[in-house]
Amino acid sequence: MTDHVDSETRSKIMASVGGKNTGPEMVVRRYLHARGYRFRLHRKDLPGKPDLVLPKYRLVIFVHGCYWHRHAGCFYASTPKTRIAFWQEKFERNVVRDRRQQDALTEAGWRVLIVWQCGLRHSREDIDAIETAIVGNGTRNEWPAQPPRTRNGDERP
Repeated sequence: MTDHVDSETRSKIMASVGGKNTGPEMVVRRYLHARGYRFRLHRKDLPGKPDLVLPKYRLVIFVHGCYWHRHAGCFYASTPKTRIAFWQEKFERNVVRDRRQQDALTEAGWRVLIVWQCGLRHSREDIDAIETAIVGNGTRNEWPAQPPRTRNGDERP
C-alpha cells in the first residue's frame, strides 16, 4: 500500500509528533496528582529524561507509545508496509536505547515503571495498578503487564 501523502508532507507530519506532554502522559500526570503524588517532569540529569520522576519513592515513570517502543504482543506495535528494513532498524534502536536507559537507572538505584499507551486506552479501570507499583518493591514494572489483543481490547478467539 502506498502512502496517501507525498514524502515531504509525511516528513512534516512525523516531525510534528512530540515526545513531551503527550495525551497518555497527561492522563498519568492527572491521575497521580489527584492522588496526592508530587513529581518532577523530564529530568535532564537522569538517563532517558523520564516522563515523571517521583524522588520520594526513587521511581521513574516512562509513558511509552506501543508503536514507537514496540510493546511486545500489542496490536498497536505494527510495522509499516513500506521501507520495512528501515522501520525494523529504527524500532530496534529504540528498544535497545530504552533498555540501556532503564539499566542505567536501576544501577543508579532508581525503580522503573513503564506505562504503555494501550493500557490507558483499554484498561483505564485497572489504572490503580500504577499506584501499587509506586509503593511496591520491584525494580522494573510494566503496566499493563499484558497488552490487549485487538484494537477494541477484546481477546481473540
